[in-house]
Amino acid sequence: MKPLKIFGILTLLTMTYLCQAQEIKPDEVKKIMERVADWQIAHFTDLYSGSEEPHHPLDWTNGALYVGMVKWAAMADNEKYYNWLVDIGEKYEWKLHFRKYFADDHTVGQMYLELYRKYQDPNMIEPTKEQFNFIMLHPAKTSLKWNTPYHQDRWNWCDALFMAPPVWAKLFKITGEQKYLDFMMAEYKATTDFLFDKEEHLYYRDESYMGQLDHGTKIFWSRGNGWVFAGLTNIMNELNPKSKEYKYFRGIYRKMAKKILQIQTPAGHWAMSLLGQEFYPTPETSGSSFYTYGLAWGINKGILDRETYGLAVKKGWEAMVSYVTKDGMLGFVQPIGAAPGKAWEDKTEVYGTGAFLSAGSEVYKLYGGK
Repeated sequence: MKPLKIFGILTLLTMTYLCQAQEIKPDEVKKIMERVADWQIAHFTDLYSGSEEPHHPLDWTNGALYVGMVKWAAMADNEKYYNWLVDIGEKYEWKLHFRKYFADDHTVGQMYLELYRKYQDPNMIEPTKEQFNFIMLHPAKTSLKWNTPYHQDRWNWCDALFMAPPVWAKLFKITGEQKYLDFMMAEYKATTDFLFDKEEHLYYRDESYMGQLDHGTKIFWSRGNGWVFAGLTNIMNELNPKSKEYKYFRGIYRKMAKKILQIQTPAGHWAMSLLGQEFYPTPETSGSSFYTYGLAWGINKGILDRETYGLAVKKGWEAMVSYVTKDGMLGFVQPIGAAPGKAWEDKTEVYGTGAFLSAGSEVYKLYGGK
């Protein structure tokens, strides 16, 4: 046998051994999740992204944190996480944030509805039901085009598909009332028809990025598409897998998953401009955590093949863990924005923590956690 061929075989065997030797351990996943959750709660009122005051507890930034925190609370061996979330809901009388139609201000509803499932307290969901009933009776008739009057009264930016649709889907599942699902489907399809690139199978952040190029590549913002990908899983969790609605979302999910697999960086994260790895080498952990979450979820649900997608999840999770400090702060979270930009090792954001905890919840299951 030729020496080069022997070397190739030995290299393959060595890589296989190392991959097996470094198998992710469920108890280690829980430990790092706990460290990150505890750090974030202790630093909940810190200033982020140049803010002059802490994010409002009902702001979308914290809403995304709660989406992950409630997943962690269900795994944790301590009720303090549920108690922390309930205290926030009670303080604000289970109301959504202040803008009636704006999807970002509906995000916190995901946490409210999950807490209702645990505690069965109608007060936890009544304000959300009342507001959504109003929206259905007085639907926004504005354009999805950017910079038109009241344009964000509808879901005309891709992040919105994480913020609001899962709330509508959860409300449908909890109440059994078809009207919530029907409204969500109509609006989601309108946004997808408008923002989804049928060639790249990714979403533009909003209309203003269509036709623009960054170093010769189309601009697909990593976190924005991460929001969409995670939102798809959170919606499908509420639907009957045999329903036409579920199959619609699964179709989008599979197309995105295939693309996401193709563009993962060798380091395990995803570039801030998804098609421009060479121009954005800095890691970004909020979008990357949501891709890791979504891919792991798909394997756990039998939608994705583990042999094809498993290594991407492993690389993604290990990369995310490597950016957690010994105290539990997740670094390299891009500040608030709407486009590819910069991130720093010593800077974080609450929504990054939420994405990380979401990822951990599915990675834990994938590697045998109960």
